[in-house]
Amino acid sequence: MSSATLIEIAEQARDWLHENWDPELDLVVWRNLLADSGWGVPDWPREWFGKELSTAESSVVEQEFVALDVVGVAKTGIRMLAAATLLEHGTDEQKGQFLRGILTGEESWCQLFSEPGSGSDLAGAITRADKDGDCWVVNGQKVWTTSAHHADWGLLLARTDWDEPKHRGLTYFVINMHQPGVRVLPLRQMNHHASFNEVFMTDAHVETAHQVGALGAGWQVALTTLAHERRRADGLRPLAVAADAKARRKGRIYEQEQHETESVMEPYKWYPQRAGRVDLALPRAIETGKITDPVVVQELAKLIILARSSQWTAKRARAGLAAGRKQGPEGSLGKLAASNVAKLAARVHTLIAGADAMLEGTDSPRQGVISEILMSTPAVSIAGGTDEIQRNIIAERVLGMPKESRSDTGPFRDVKRN
Repeated sequence: MSSATLIEIAEQARDWLHENWDPELDLVVWRNLLADSGWGVPDWPREWFGKELSTAESSVVEQEFVALDVVGVAKTGIRMLAAATLLEHGTDEQKGQFLRGILTGEESWCQLFSEPGSGSDLAGAITRADKDGDCWVVNGQKVWTTSAHHADWGLLLARTDWDEPKHRGLTYFVINMHQPGVRVLPLRQMNHHASFNEVFMTDAHVETAHQVGALGAGWQVALTTLAHERRRADGLRPLAVAADAKARRKGRIYEQEQHETESVMEPYKWYPQRAGRVDLALPRAIETGKITDPVVVQELAKLIILARSSQWTAKRARAGLAAGRKQGPEGSLGKLAASNVAKLAARVHTLIAGADAMLEGTDSPRQGVISEILMSTPAVSIAGGTDEIQRNIIAERVLGMPKESRSDTGPFRDVKRN
């Protein structure tokens, strides 16, 4: 692609934004304008609010939004995983019903995958969906469900056939979270946050029109969701605007977006600590005088090298997508790298802070941020597929190693489980 083409795309986006952007507009009104223009998600298909641009072309469009400090479409939470899944596997009716609400932020989503007895073994799910006339009746329990307490819709993986092998008896649904058969209870974490929930479904209903993909093909649809989830594991966007930038932001849209961010992103506010806060390691070593400790310096160097390598791996994956290659095992590589970075960061912070790392409150290092890092980093090795799961994927799909022997083949009803 010539640089002139990218320049022309950037100019087109800039001209449209100059003509239409008004910070006094209502946030939903503005996002509907973006959806109709195609500039909000330019890499999406034209018939579904996009312009079919490549990743590289979309990147220059995003740079124009940043340069003008323009609010974009809603991208927080699980909603973009829902969008990616529906774009690949959903019907036109499903896309028409859900995609606009995702972009405007009017509807929020959660992901109903993990279960108490089958966290990493996602295909071992026993939440069941039974056909009853023109709907499905769902019974079961999900756990570790972020944002279920305020979600409008859920991405649900449920078992529809107990006589098929475990991976072939699952079907993927979109379930309405606002119905009497769905009960959501928060789970309190050891870092004092309550980001996750357990969800109980008792005779909950799903319309047949909300079945995503073919009957029994839920595993293949779920892999799409997981691939996009792991692709995002190399880090989140900043959860808040810097104070100086916030002071310059005047207008109705900015106020509404800030309120949305505070509400929707509340469950994620500890995620920077979960990732290890590599950005704090060097400043902490300097301010405490531990920068002269050769052991600390050695571990700090390892951390920075590993973090930078992880960032480059993520960029390489995005470059592959820009070149037209399909999503591969890079998500698992990035997910595992993020876990290794977080664990090493926790070790470095402990070396720097010593016993003070166990303190909480205003008298503790960085007002409790360091202790929160230590309590939060173990989550990276679990959420979105454990380190062990990622290593299996890398071993089998990247290195071509033989698969482990299995004892859970045959009809699922005959498989031993918890």
